[in-house]
Amino acid sequence: MDKSLTSLDWALVRAFLIVAETGSLSAAARRLGASQPTLGRQIRQLETALGQTLFNRQPKGLALTENGRALMPGAQKMQTAMHEIALTAAGQETGLAGPVRITASESVSLYILPPILAKLRAEAPGISVDIVPSDSTENLLFREADIALRMYRPKQLELVGRHLGDIRLGIFASRAYLDRAGRPETVRDLFDHPIIGYDRNEEIIRELQARGFPATREWFAFRCDSHTVNWELVRAGCGIGFGQAGVAEADPEIEEIPIDVNLPVLPVWLATHQALRHSPRIALVWDALAEGMAPHLV
Repeated sequence: MDKSLTSLDWALVRAFLIVAETGSLSAAARRLGASQPTLGRQIRQLETALGQTLFNRQPKGLALTENGRALMPGAQKMQTAMHEIALTAAGQETGLAGPVRITASESVSLYILPPILAKLRAEAPGISVDIVPSDSTENLLFREADIALRMYRPKQLELVGRHLGDIRLGIFASRAYLDRAGRPETVRDLFDHPIIGYDRNEEIIRELQARGFPATREWFAFRCDSHTVNWELVRAGCGIGFGQAGVAEADPEIEEIPIDVNLPVLPVWLATHQALRHSPRIALVWDALAEGMAPHLV
């Protein structure tokens, strides 16, 4: 067997996978935090080692050749094995110093996490924190994050989850807006006010329709799929919107509209890979997040 095939550098295989997934050297470089010339050199080095062309160069990027497509399953298995090695090694660490990567929704990251992390820093200054504010699912199995705060129960068998409680939702507006436009007292009164809602995300529309509201996309006077932008529209006095009760209660400029429309609650789960759960550093941050989230939950 060719020696080059038995001693492939993982960095070369990783570069191949990221370029295959993104379709271009520039996009792959942004994801890896590497330079485009470095990635190009790694791809050429891998092609030389294998004696095969893995990508066809096209005007708008790179496309896998037949040989490249055939290489993907083995490269993905290698990626999984490398992540398993990293997780096992991380789970055996005994020190309290080092990085922890946390992912949470944009709203939680902006309005709830900062004071929790400030307290953590005061108590454990050796821990550095990477924050990934995202409403998409980060892959804990591949350590895109070490700990996730999510509004759903983790389903992968390799993950450990803990239900912390639920976030109560409510209907809110700024006091300045309500002083100017009047305070609705019934569900029907809400139709006399501009409602802040979503653009392409139909989740809130389905929830409202299930509760008897004739909601459609056009029903909203302001539309944006970012929860944080929508909340800032509420704070600015653009109209009436939906939000998390704990965030609203901490804002003296916001007033809850006491109309019961039977809104759902948001379940809050902590999740991490089972190999990391008892790492002292991960356990410390896990406990800090559970404690810090408690005042926001019912």
